[in-house]
Amino acid sequence: MIYDVIVVGGGPSGATAAEDLARAGHSVALIDRAGRIKPCGGAIPPRLISDFDIPESQIVAKISTARMISPSHRHVDIPIENGFVGMVDREHFDEFLRERAASAGAHRNTGTFKRIERDADGTHVVFRDKISGNEMRLTGRYVIGADGARSDVARQEVPGGDKIPYVVAYHEIIKAPDATGAYDPQRCDVVYDGAISPDFYGWVFPHGASASVGMGTGIDGIDLKKATADLRAASGLEGCETIRKEGAPIPLKPLDKWDNGKDVVLAGDAAGVVAPSSGEGIYYAMVGGRVAATATQAALASGKAKDLMLARKLFMKEHKTVFKVLRAMQDAYYKSDERRERFVSLCHDVDVQRLTFEAYMNKELVRARPLAHIKIGLKNLAHLTRIVPEAYT
Repeated sequence: MIYDVIVVGGGPSGATAAEDLARAGHSVALIDRAGRIKPCGGAIPPRLISDFDIPESQIVAKISTARMISPSHRHVDIPIENGFVGMVDREHFDEFLRERAASAGAHRNTGTFKRIERDADGTHVVFRDKISGNEMRLTGRYVIGADGARSDVARQEVPGGDKIPYVVAYHEIIKAPDATGAYDPQRCDVVYDGAISPDFYGWVFPHGASASVGMGTGIDGIDLKKATADLRAASGLEGCETIRKEGAPIPLKPLDKWDNGKDVVLAGDAAGVVAPSSGEGIYYAMVGGRVAATATQAALASGKAKDLMLARKLFMKEHKTVFKVLRAMQDAYYKSDERRERFVSLCHDVDVQRLTFEAYMNKELVRARPLAHIKIGLKNLAHLTRIVPEAYT
């Protein structure tokens, strides 16, 4: 059988692409490794729930408050007005998406991607079948590489795919304790402390009966497990039962090119679409899968490989500005504890709080209150130039 599209990787990005293509009537093969759970805080915005028709059964918690914690342990609680942050457990969420793609008509294959081969008969994806251990080969007209950060498809097929910058994320899923002063099942804690992560942040994210506790860093030599143990101790969670431990690279910059000009296009982490500063990836991965599906549909219809470029164009048209703003914020505030103290101080501002979470929930910059933007810009400048003291509120 010659498939219209072969999707490599069954995370949120690949599963979304496979489902969209199958629902559009195309023949689709989905290749995914079994038993792989990505380390992830699991936060999803209301827009994702709406745009991708996520059922209530997949939402394991609804977060109403975000707590920003500074290196000196000062904290700011930000209420999430007019909405919430949904939490999912990737162990179950990803499988739900894969099953939904299969129900739409995608053919699931369990195995590990090895390489892409080409001959007179077409483009072939070679993978090692999990059950038999043998190498198998599927033939398709186009391939979507959605196999995560440090993607093998990207390294083999797309210029620059082997040079994507990333942080390493590590977390531990623990049995959630009873609600205490230190732990709130409706609150996400974000820890900006160089003792936990010198260049990113740590987190405590409730998942209903469990919680994700972890951190990320792009600096070699950091002991991720010790940093997470320290975070658990600081959060009063060191005595909680550990359910599982996971680690993985998280890309923080979109690639300049997402296709090979012939028959391959990237999606999700493979294309580098994780938001700087926040590290948010699920929403952008699913959007990446959707635009990759749109681009391959266009190429299938026209027979022109250049239509694969549409994936990056569509994504950047909507999200490029947000990524630039978040990158500037990370570059400005994550470089030292002194800057992180100022960032948490800035979060006291009501306009910062409202505009931040409106943008998060709707996935676009809020343009309705220009005076608030000017005010925030001036306060941001005052902090970066040290005109105001650290503890300014």
